[in-house]
Amino acid sequence: MKTLERYFPDLTASQRERFAALEPLYRDWNAKINVISRKDMDDFYEHHVLHSLAIGKAVDFPAGAAVLDLGTGGGFPGIPLAILFPEVQFTLCDSIGKKVKVATAVAESLALENVTTLNARVESLPQRYDYIVSRAVAPLSDLYGWVKGRFGRSLICLKGGEVEGEADACIARHRLSPNRFTFCDITLWYKEPWFEGKKLVILSQ
Repeated sequence: MKTLERYFPDLTASQRERFAALEPLYRDWNAKINVISRKDMDDFYEHHVLHSLAIGKAVDFPAGAAVLDLGTGGGFPGIPLAILFPEVQFTLCDSIGKKVKVATAVAESLALENVTTLNARVESLPQRYDYIVSRAVAPLSDLYGWVKGRFGRSLICLKGGEVEGEADACIARHRLSPNRFTFCDITLWYKEPWFEGKKLVILSQ
C-alpha cells in the first residue's frame, strides 16, 4: 500500500480504504478459487494493482465513460481502475465463470456501484464501449479481431515482450494505420525493476 500511495498521492479516504481491502479479499478468495499465483500474492500491490493502474497513468477516463475489461480474470485491471475512477462505468467480462465469481464477490464486498460483471465471450456482447482494456489476454491481432467496431475511443492493453512485433502483425492482418498505435514503457511511471520490459499499447479508433 505504501508504494501505491506514493504513486497515487491524491487518493481519497474511501479509495485508500478500498485499495487496502483488496489484498485480504483476494487472499481469502484465492484460497477457494485460484486466480492469482501463490508467488504473485506476495507482491500483490506491485504485480496486480499498480500494474493495472498504469492504464490510469496514461489515460484519464472522463466521467460517464463506459469501459469494458476484456478477459478480466479475477478482476484485473478493472477493479483497481474502478476504484481509481468512481465516475466511470466498468464492465468486467470473462468467459470463465469461476473467475467472474471472484471478480463479482470482490466488487460487491467493496460496494463498487460502477462495476458490472459478465460471464460471456466478448463476441456475444451487443453493447459498444468508449474504451476496452485488457491485461495479457491474447495477441493484439486476436484482440482487435474480437473487438473491432466495439469501441469508440481506444483499445488499451497491458503487455510484455515484443509488442512492436505484435502490432506489426495486427497492422498487416487488419490493414490498420501504424499511426493508430501508441507504445508506453511502464517504467515512465514506476521505478520498480519488475516493471522493466512491461508496456502499455494504445490502439486509437
